[in-house]
Amino acid sequence: MPLEALIFDVDGTLAETEETHRRALNDAFAAFDLPWSWDQPTYRRLLRIMGGKERLRHFIEHDRPERADDALARLAELHAAKNRRYAELVHEGRVTLRPGVARLIAEARAKGVTLAIATTTSQANVEALLVKTLGAEALGWFSAIAAGDVAPAKKPAPDIFLLALRQLGLPASVCVALEDTVYGLRAAKAAGLATLVTPSFYTDDQDFSAADAVFETLGEPGAPARHLAGAGVGETLVTVDLLRTLVA
Repeated sequence: MPLEALIFDVDGTLAETEETHRRALNDAFAAFDLPWSWDQPTYRRLLRIMGGKERLRHFIEHDRPERADDALARLAELHAAKNRRYAELVHEGRVTLRPGVARLIAEARAKGVTLAIATTTSQANVEALLVKTLGAEALGWFSAIAAGDVAPAKKPAPDIFLLALRQLGLPASVCVALEDTVYGLRAAKAAGLATLVTPSFYTDDQDFSAADAVFETLGEPGAPARHLAGAGVGETLVTVDLLRTLVA
């Protein structure tokens, strides 16, 4: 089968965003006078809950921190404030694309491979990242952006990938998903997608044995990608030609 589209996750896949999300959360907590601060171990634990609003709700309802009831009543407002703060941090240049991402996107566009996004993060967060790292014109490079709360269920359910496929009008058999978490991997595979994983800072301890290929990064000519598992043994760059082998 030909390769017709690449479907990217965002947080951890396009960029190492999670530390910026964590800072934005802690800044939002402070702005709401909540005596909370998520350290890295806490955030790693909570990342098992997919979706920012769902993660906050889980923390409030299960950890029962001080002022939990007040925060739960203002959950939507708190989450919106966090997203605004995240966009500010991205605009300040606190987030950069992971190695090889811009290169692979440019190669795919040059070779006529369609680009899409399937993510649990909000549309606003996606747009902030794309505009800052690739330029405002990048919003038009993606034929489908399935983001946020538009799907009935979060990853590891396949809903967001199935939505992206419907928007693209393509079968899963001609597309490859790029992910960084085991939850995204499960979602992509449940949607019938070949999947390449590049583990991120918060996901490097997860089980990616179901992936079609696993690389440390997508790689750059001066910073080779390290192959970790699956297809692509001996390759130092994740290219369109390599991704084609995953749907062949």
